[in-house]
Amino acid sequence: MSIIGHVGVALTPDVLWLINDVRIANPVWKPLTLQNTLLPAGIIHLKLKLPMTNREISENQTLLTIKDLKVHFPIREGLFGRPSRFIKAVDGVSFEVGYGETFGLVGESGCGKSTVGNAILRFIEPTSGQIEFCGEEMTSRNKPLLQSHRRHMQIIFQDPMSSLNPRMKVGESVGEPLYVHEHLKGKKLQKAVEKLFDIVGIQKNCFNRYPHEFSGGQRQRLVVARALSLNPKFIVCDEPVSALDVSIQSQILNLLVDLQKEMGLAYLFISHDLSVVRHISDRVAVQYLGKIVEITTNSRLFETPLHPYTIALMAAIPIADPVVQRQRQKQVLSGDLPSPENPPPGCAFHSRCPNCQAVCVSESPQLKRVGPDHLAACHFI
Repeated sequence: MSIIGHVGVALTPDVLWLINDVRIANPVWKPLTLQNTLLPAGIIHLKLKLPMTNREISENQTLLTIKDLKVHFPIREGLFGRPSRFIKAVDGVSFEVGYGETFGLVGESGCGKSTVGNAILRFIEPTSGQIEFCGEEMTSRNKPLLQSHRRHMQIIFQDPMSSLNPRMKVGESVGEPLYVHEHLKGKKLQKAVEKLFDIVGIQKNCFNRYPHEFSGGQRQRLVVARALSLNPKFIVCDEPVSALDVSIQSQILNLLVDLQKEMGLAYLFISHDLSVVRHISDRVAVQYLGKIVEITTNSRLFETPLHPYTIALMAAIPIADPVVQRQRQKQVLSGDLPSPENPPPGCAFHSRCPNCQAVCVSESPQLKRVGPDHLAACHFI
């Protein structure tokens, strides 16, 4: 049985949360809870993305496998510029992404989230580790072989204005991958671009306009169109809505959800906005100082976080109910994020952890299974 409908919940006189276009097969009815969700003033229309079940995730074939990925940037000093030390932006990250899955990656600014996405696409060369895409090893491939696989791996950047060449017409920018990989020119190229425009909700007569003639949301739609041009299997979404206002954010998120349903896309969704990640992701990884500290399903992470850093992140999310917000227990992390140039010994989080013990300073915890579909890196979990 399938049900199509919508849910509207009024929270305050000037806040209304509206979820529409809900498609639920064999639904299990339960109260709609909005705690730990940051809600803006006004009306938001968001299509509900139902998280994949544990069975769907376990049965899902693996599209992308990351094993012990490291990206260290050298700091060069002296006459000959020899590296004297390294910034460990990514330091041993491992995870998997399945076909048609949205894998969220969250953490504080500077923890290496975007570097992971760039290293997967080989925009930044990994220092070590292994990247497997569709069962093929990618880290050792040269540029000609890598180009043939890049058509299946695309990226949506954070700032749509800097993603588009201001001197190129948007039709040329969106069609550039088709020109490079498919060798399309002239009217064939224009027809293909117009089809992409139609998919992302841009008028076909905009082919000859320039990026400055569009709004922020329209420019991000153009960037999405370019990412879709070669019919990829996997897209890195590097904070694709953080530069947009709230109403435009919902439009782009709805577009990404619709495209995933229609084309079977897999996303690596990088964001520091936990409410956005909660809405769109199937599984979520929490990253701290270049390391993954917790990986689990969407619902389990937000309902029962286990790692102290994840718990602190959840406690920082404002709750829409002011009464509940005043009554909740505050958890404030002491200190700042340590420098990746000189990370603390042992557990990277021990200098800010309220549960720190002697073993945390001397030994680095490994990411281990602590429950069904739940991994965490902590000595006391």
